[in-house]
Amino acid sequence: MSKILNTPFGDLIRKTSHFDSESELAALEREHGGGLALLKAVIETKLALKDDACRLYADTLGLAYVDPFASLITDEAIAAIPVEVAKKVVMIGLYILDGVLTAATSKPEDAALVKRVSQIIQIPISPVFALPRDIEDAILIQYSNEKNLGESLNELGRSSLFDNPDLATDKLSALADSESLVHILDDIIYYGIRERATDIHIEAQESQSRVRFRIDGQLREVLTYSRKLHRALISRIKIVCNLNIAESRFPQDGRFSMPVGTSNANFRVSTIPSQYGEKVVIRILAMTGKKSMVTLEKMMMSQTILTPFRRLIQNPSGIIFVTGPTGSGKTTTLYSALHEINTPDTNISTIEDPIEIQLSGVTQTQVNNHIDLKFSTVLRALLRQDPDVILVGEIRDLETAKIASEAALTGHIVFATLHTNSAAQAIVRLIEIGVEPYMVAPSIIGVLAQRLAARICENCKEPYYPTRDVLKKYFQEEGLTDVPFFRGRGCTACRGTGYKGRVAFHELVLITEEIRTLITNNASVQQITAAAAKVGFKPLRYDGLKKVLLGLTTIDEIEANTSFEWAT
Repeated sequence: MSKILNTPFGDLIRKTSHFDSESELAALEREHGGGLALLKAVIETKLALKDDACRLYADTLGLAYVDPFASLITDEAIAAIPVEVAKKVVMIGLYILDGVLTAATSKPEDAALVKRVSQIIQIPISPVFALPRDIEDAILIQYSNEKNLGESLNELGRSSLFDNPDLATDKLSALADSESLVHILDDIIYYGIRERATDIHIEAQESQSRVRFRIDGQLREVLTYSRKLHRALISRIKIVCNLNIAESRFPQDGRFSMPVGTSNANFRVSTIPSQYGEKVVIRILAMTGKKSMVTLEKMMMSQTILTPFRRLIQNPSGIIFVTGPTGSGKTTTLYSALHEINTPDTNISTIEDPIEIQLSGVTQTQVNNHIDLKFSTVLRALLRQDPDVILVGEIRDLETAKIASEAALTGHIVFATLHTNSAAQAIVRLIEIGVEPYMVAPSIIGVLAQRLAARICENCKEPYYPTRDVLKKYFQEEGLTDVPFFRGRGCTACRGTGYKGRVAFHELVLITEEIRTLITNNASVQQITAAAAKVGFKPLRYDGLKKVLLGLTTIDEIEANTSFEWAT
């Protein structure tokens, strides 16, 4: 380490493999010297990947590098440093271990600064390096809370600026651009990210407006605010999405992104008119490059599903569907499958809306409806790019479905998603879209249906024994009366819900010759399901109840996320 400590940061970059930008680096060194200024310049000019450059810089300091947006930050660590101190010295606590706080700072080598903060908080500090911009935005997110947000909204609600409900469009636009409203929207989004929300609902009611978050699949009311702010807040959201703020009678859809640290967070927005004013739902998609890759091994997929699914994705041709409702983790599963078969001798291309995870070695294309760059347009072009594997984010129309089927029949493996309730329904849905049964039968090789259930909070997990009636309703096996089930008691870590995180459960239909014959003869979902059962198919609820017995989720969650038809 002493050798690295004495090596200038620029020289470490020169020693990395693939470095071939000596003139650019030398120019940056002349302009910025060394240290943090050079690091920022290297990242901005893309001379090196951010994480690689930061690790090299931290090596010169003899310390570790941590990205606050890619690491677990505990509530205990956030509470250790008061927000005023954190903002002033640009430092954020990450976790406390054996009485020592590990904290990220852009100046970890400043022993006097670290000592001063340690004296203020009365806890020893072990510093690690992070970029100042990442720390600043992590502070905004991690210190956001319901109380502060509620106070800001109440203070704004007392302002006379919002008293006129019939403001002209130009005045409403000026109001929506005001600094206070910009901060309010940012704070709502930061709080949503902190709470791991997938959706933010902003809606007007008869006497007030409210904000609700969907967290771990459950919708929770976070706060309420004065209705007189509602129109201006909705207008603010429309402005960042480039939507028409004068139009409130028709639904509108849009997107926006905002910088969070040195990355971007992406959002999809839907507005709809309602009785008391427009409702907006903001879907939090992902932070660019920050949504972590989950391997098939880590997905906790049951072995009875994982083993045949792994065999399936190694096929040289055919379509594999992953189905389920919006937000059920379909894309994550497909990325995991691609990660498993991603080798230098395989040409993998994806068509996505939007690109959620950056996959090294994979050609990723994002559709753009504004310039008529649709799934079908990109898919047709990709087939001329000598592909081996193609991922189609979603099959929405007949044209895309037909091209995908033809690709599967001409020696390509195609991964795609469909919105259906069960695996067998995906087969019938393709035919309903308009693909001829004679094309569907030979092209499709397997369908994986997936759901997400809220996972029991590990911090307050407790055993219990369900009643005999509950056991009889869900389980045919005898002898389960002595097996403990689990539930969450509710604690500060899970905000009193008993759940924290998600767990997936699945059903897999493998296409056999019998099923191909049934497809050709326009068989029903029930007939296809019965044929699949002959080769080991088990419904979603079966796999969900296995996750219950493993202590990962509860019967209530499986009941809420699977159809009643699978109860027997």
